Amino acid sequence: MTLLPCLVMWFQGKAGPKRIADFGLLLFCLWAAISFVVVQGVAPAIEPAGILFIESMGAYLLARVCIRSANDFRNMVVFVAKLIVCMLPFALYEWVTGTNLLLLAFGTVFRTEAATRMAPRMGFWRVQGPFSHSILFGTFCGSMLALTCLATKGKHSAVFRGVLTVLVGFAALLSMSSAPIGGVAVQISLLLWNKMLGGFAGRWKLLWVIAFAGYLVVEFGSNQTPAQFYISHFTFDQQTGWFRLLIWEYGSASVANHPIFGIGLGEWARPLWMGDSVDNFWLLMAMRHGLPAFLLMTLSWLCIWLSVARNKVTDPTIDACRTAYLICMVTFVFVGSTVHFWVAAYAWFFFLGGSGVWLLDCKVPQRLASIGDKNRSRHLRRSALVTET
Repeated sequence: MTLLPCLVMWFQGKAGPKRIADFGLLLFCLWAAISFVVVQGVAPAIEPAGILFIESMGAYLLARVCIRSANDFRNMVVFVAKLIVCMLPFALYEWVTGTNLLLLAFGTVFRTEAATRMAPRMGFWRVQGPFSHSILFGTFCGSMLALTCLATKGKHSAVFRGVLTVLVGFAALLSMSSAPIGGVAVQISLLLWNKMLGGFAGRWKLLWVIAFAGYLVVEFGSNQTPAQFYISHFTFDQQTGWFRLLIWEYGSASVANHPIFGIGLGEWARPLWMGDSVDNFWLLMAMRHGLPAFLLMTLSWLCIWLSVARNKVTDPTIDACRTAYLICMVTFVFVGSTVHFWVAAYAWFFFLGGSGVWLLDCKVPQRLASIGDKNRSRHLRRSALVTET
């Protein structure tokens, strides 16, 4: 419903200046459509190519057009956080009993996702909520933690922000999935780092140095690779972790064998005893659509994120939104390396990615404001000289 109006508004310049990433994501959708046609034929490619464009550009442009200021961004964050709190009683009931009331209720009227019961963990059921898998529920809820904590700063009291952040984080934990919980842990760590070293301008560069040093310690001081070390120490079920390593091994081989157009929605070469699930969003994009599509998508996102990171702002409200947005995107990169985003979670990722592009436009009014401040200072000095004379 919103794709065509948003596309027209973006073309007319109502979403701010057109960015390289905008065209990069459009080219990603185009190449994905071409890959479907080459691998599967014209007729079978129409539906998957069309829905990919809707879920990708529809979600991205909706955020690009509708979120154009700090107030828009913060209102979106508060709305989604409150939505998660509204889902929390249903999630708690499912966590304890294993019965998905949301899907049962809506399933009496609409066609919904199938309610699945996976094996309990630590005596509790994994919450699926309105999504097709518990991992997606945890990813959705967990993606809002840093945004709820930082982006609402100054809009609501510290107590309200704290309670809302805790509830959002708790909802993500109910998924009982390693990747979303790991994403929550990453966000908490980055938020604490930002809080403790908030007055140090080079805190993020220092963090990169520490992370690289940690990587070298595991690489050369352990008999495990960094990926194996992470899987063996930070997953609920190590068996699924080792499966992810096998997925990477055979999935990357598939990319090497089909580097240009990928394999579309077809089967990928693997042992008979392995399932067809690819628990790596970035890898699956390369497997399905080839390396050109993968590079177009990832480079477009990096263009946005690095530009936002370099765009220093002086307004504390905008700076808090910028930091929260970047922490959220880092979490998506982290979680996406062990989880595939599909249907609603895929659209949500593109929406959140587009929701921070307005931060790149903040430098224009700030420059003008700076010029205005200088002019006012000159005017005051001249007035003082005239008065003394």
